Amino acid sequence: MYNKMLRRMFSTGLTHVTKDGKASMVNVGNKSFTLRVAKARGEIHVGPAIYEAVKANEIKKGDVFTVAKIAGIMSAKHTSTLIPLCHPINPEYIDVQLELKSPDTIVATSTVSLMGITGVEMEALVATNSALLTVYDMCKAMSKNMTIQDVRLIYKSGGKSGDFNS
Repeated sequence: MYNKMLRRMFSTGLTHVTKDGKASMVNVGNKSFTLRVAKARGEIHVGPAIYEAVKANEIKKGDVFTVAKIAGIMSAKHTSTLIPLCHPINPEYIDVQLELKSPDTIVATSTVSLMGITGVEMEALVATNSALLTVYDMCKAMSKNMTIQDVRLIYKSGGKSGDFNS
């Protein structure tokens, strides 16, 4: 039953499934080198008390924004070890920005780029998620009632599929 379903999915054009229904990494060896850029954004609702503590840099674990930024950058570099069938890449640029959005939200925006043969969308999404999870981890002693949401790709350029803006 499962293999039948995979074969049917493959016949509809799925790129990561072989003819016999097995998972497979796509061969990107014949793709052209282009500048590839991706941006992802997400937010964590932390509540007013945590928001004020982060704003005043009074979280006991330390500087939340600096640690979350480093976590995002580090995780983007390891995306292919986290996401099956994701190609390993060497990003040339990774940036993670965090900002306070009144009255109780922190927004993370990640940008990843490289001159290469495969996209960087997954790296930008992983960086954003990791930064937000780090905010949660650093602030959970104050409250566990935080919500990560709306993590999404907001921009992509380069490659055969062209540009994307949300």
